[in-house]
Amino acid sequence: MTDPVPAREAAPDMLDRLIGAVAALSRLGGAIAVALLLAAVLVICQMVFVRYVLQGSAIWQHEFVTFSLIGATFIGAPYVLLTHGHVNVDLLPIYLGPRGRFALALLAALISLVFCLIVAGYGFAFWYQAYVEDWHAQTVWRPPLWIPYFAVPLGMGLLALQYVADILALLTGRQAPFGGGGEQA
Repeated sequence: MTDPVPAREAAPDMLDRLIGAVAALSRLGGAIAVALLLAAVLVICQMVFVRYVLQGSAIWQHEFVTFSLIGATFIGAPYVLLTHGHVNVDLLPIYLGPRGRFALALLAALISLVFCLIVAGYGFAFWYQAYVEDWHAQTVWRPPLWIPYFAVPLGMGLLALQYVADILALLTGRQAPFGGGGEQA
């Protein structure tokens, strides 16, 4: 007879499901960022063709590419955090002991979470004002600005959620500080 499956493996607890759901949202944000980058590349190619082959003018392409790149940056940020793809100077964590690494990782994540919440809050207020007052770009194309402005509160809100998931994973031992191995304290 085989050993029964441990309870944690058989049925993930609520925290595992929460962390998994946030990771899925972060992956979705990464896919959206890739789609925005791809769209920007295609529009740049179209713009070059129209301007230099057809001798036409580019009316909307510059703005579309700018808004797409900004959107990709904000909406893709949670995926970068999920995969630990950001630049990380790990000189100090290398020389700290397990407790020091744990404390530093927790402090850095908490400060980052507060920053994300502040930017998301101000970004939401700015987006809401643009939506309610029907702001449009001062160009020939005149796109409504609430659409590109929405990338700021959305991306920073998702980034804050990913920080919450990372903090919970760190506090419960599901994740090691700074992605390293060893005991945490």
